[in-house]
Amino acid sequence: MPKIAPNESTKLSRHKELHHTDRIGWLRAAVLGANDGIVSTASLVVGVAAADATHNAIMLAGVAGMVAGAMSMAAGEYVSVSSQADTENADLARERIELATDAEAELVELTNIYIQRGLDESLAKQVAEQLTKHDAIGAHSRDELGISHTMSARPVEAAFASAAMFSVGAALPLATAFLLPVSRIPTIVSITSLFFLALLGGVSARVGGAPVTRAVARVTFWGALAMSATAGIGAIFGLAA
Repeated sequence: MPKIAPNESTKLSRHKELHHTDRIGWLRAAVLGANDGIVSTASLVVGVAAADATHNAIMLAGVAGMVAGAMSMAAGEYVSVSSQADTENADLARERIELATDAEAELVELTNIYIQRGLDESLAKQVAEQLTKHDAIGAHSRDELGISHTMSARPVEAAFASAAMFSVGAALPLATAFLLPVSRIPTIVSITSLFFLALLGGVSARVGGAPVTRAVARVTFWGALAMSATAGIGAIFGLAA
């Protein structure tokens, strides 16, 4: 096997390539929270305003929706991601038992995984032996179970990111509604909220390395649909009142 020259070894040890997937844990929760905050709060404000409610009633409904939504997002993310973490921990615990009771079978299993990925048998066995010696549970966690540090469940981080970003997103249509007379709230809040959604979609796509146009079109379409639906319902109730 060819040896790596000292200067090349130094370069390899210093090299750390950044990937978009490194951000996937917090980015998913943050984008979901902010998007939901904008859409749900703007839709609520627009719907109540369309029903000819007073300015105070509109703001009260919006603030209540923001608080309830943030708590719901935090609880939902925490429960969901905790369930994922419990499943991962159960699989890891079983893997540790198998490594302790039948290490040879686990080595064969790891070797077969590398063979299926394209290595010849001798090299696959050598890789499996070296990785097992270095970090057996880490190798099985990553290559057998598909659990990595980047993708592992972090309930508290997900809950905090979702709640915080929901509040930030909700604050945007609320602040807009606060500055407007009731008659202009449905139109102006809808327009500004769609702008905020487009901006959020573009920024999140750029950070995540995804196509910007597709992300912007996706979030603005669903935002417009939600606000149109609540505006229509509010108008119907306003006429019936």
